[in-house]
Amino acid sequence: MKMPREKRTYCPSCKAHTIHEVLRVKKRKASELKAGQRQFRRVMKGYGGFPRPQLKGAGKPTKKVSLILRCKECKKSHSVEGFRIKKLEIEEA
Repeated sequence: MKMPREKRTYCPSCKAHTIHEVLRVKKRKASELKAGQRQFRRVMKGYGGFPRPQLKGAGKPTKKVSLILRCKECKKSHSVEGFRIKKLEIEEA
């Protein structure tokens, strides 16, 4: 799916429709200090198998994509609910 770099949509902080810059959400590095990650490291230590069942088959054909919209006027950002898509291209305007 092709999406324009700029989009005119509602800004909750301006309370008006303004032009927004469209950005794709990137996954950041997981923190080693989070409780779930500490538990995972503790379970993986020493002997034993993987603590969760491995995914059988191909899995899902698409991934969910989340977008961030940044207002050009007030520079505030808000996110858009993720939607399933095979490929996302953000076009240069």
